[in-house]
Amino acid sequence: MMHRTDNLSKSTRVAILSTAFFVSLLLLLLALWVCNYCINAEAHARYVGVTNVASEKIAKTISGMEMNAMNVFDEVQKHMDSPEAVVDALMSKTSLNPDVRGYFAAFEPEYFPEKGRWYEPYAHQTDSTHEFKITQVGSARHNYTQSDWYMKAKELKASFWSDPYYYYDGTSISGHYCTFVEPIYNAEGKLACVCGADMTFEWLAKELEQIDLESKQDDLLNLYVFNQEQDFYTVVLNGDGSCLAYPEGQKVAIDDEDVLKDLKQRKSGFKKMAINGKNATVYYGPIRNINWVTAVIVPAYEVQKPILMIGLTLFIVMLLGMIIIYKLL
Repeated sequence: MMHRTDNLSKSTRVAILSTAFFVSLLLLLLALWVCNYCINAEAHARYVGVTNVASEKIAKTISGMEMNAMNVFDEVQKHMDSPEAVVDALMSKTSLNPDVRGYFAAFEPEYFPEKGRWYEPYAHQTDSTHEFKITQVGSARHNYTQSDWYMKAKELKASFWSDPYYYYDGTSISGHYCTFVEPIYNAEGKLACVCGADMTFEWLAKELEQIDLESKQDDLLNLYVFNQEQDFYTVVLNGDGSCLAYPEGQKVAIDDEDVLKDLKQRKSGFKKMAINGKNATVYYGPIRNINWVTAVIVPAYEVQKPILMIGLTLFIVMLLGMIIIYKLL
C-alpha cells in the first residue's frame, strides 16, 4: 500500500489534499453554524430566565415594602390624637423592613396647631448605624404640600408609587427617592395627612448587584453555560425608558422606538442595539404592580466568546487532519 501511495503523482496528491481541505472547510462551517444557532438559543433562553427572575425578585421586595408600609400607615391612622402619638406610631414597626430608608406622615397645614403650619415627622435610618431616628422635615423651605406626590395623593385618594425625584436638604437624608404613598383620613373622612415609605435608588442599585451575583451562581439558570465567566448586568428602567437604578458606571439610555413602545405597553422582549457605544442585546420585562421594567444587558462578546473558542478548536483539528493526510500521501 505504501508503495502505491508513494507512486501517486503530484497532481493526484494536490487533488486529494484540495478535496479534503474543502470538505473539511465545509464541515467546519456547518459545525460553526450549528454551534452558533445552539449557543444563541441557549443564551436567549437563559437571559430571558435571568430577566424574569430579576423582575420577580424586585417585585417581591417591593411588595414586602408595601405591606410593611401599610402596617406603619395603619398605626399612624389609629394614633392621630397628638403629634407624639404619631411619632410613636411611625417608629413602632420601622425595624420590620430594613429595605425602607424612612417613613413619614405629612400633615395638612396646621393640623396640629402647636406644631405650626408644617408638620412632617420623618422616621429614617442613619447612615452609620442603620437605626431609625425622627427628624421634622416639614418647613417653609420644604413645603411638602406643593410636592407632586402630595397633590397626587389628594387627587387619587389611593396608594401609589411616586415618580422618581431628588430630595436635598444638605443632610444625609438627601438622595434619589421613589416613595410609596397613601393618603390618610380622619374619623370625619377629611384628609389628615399623606404617609410615605421611601426607597432610595442607591439601595436598589446594590440589590441589582446582588441579584446579578445570584443569577451568575444559579445552577439551573447556568446548567448549559459554555463560558463560565459571564459579563451581563441588570438595570431598572422607568416606563419612559429612563434609567432608575444601575450598577456603578453602567447607566443605560434606551431610545429605540420599538423598545419604548413595548415598555409603555408593558411587554417583554429583546433587542440588539448599541449600549454606551458597545454592541449588546437588551432583554427586558415589566415588574408587576409598578411602572418599572427590568432590563438585562448582555454584551455581544458574551455570546460570541464560546463560538470563537469552538471555531478555533475545530480549525486546529482541521489543520491537524490535513497534516496527517499529507503525511500519508
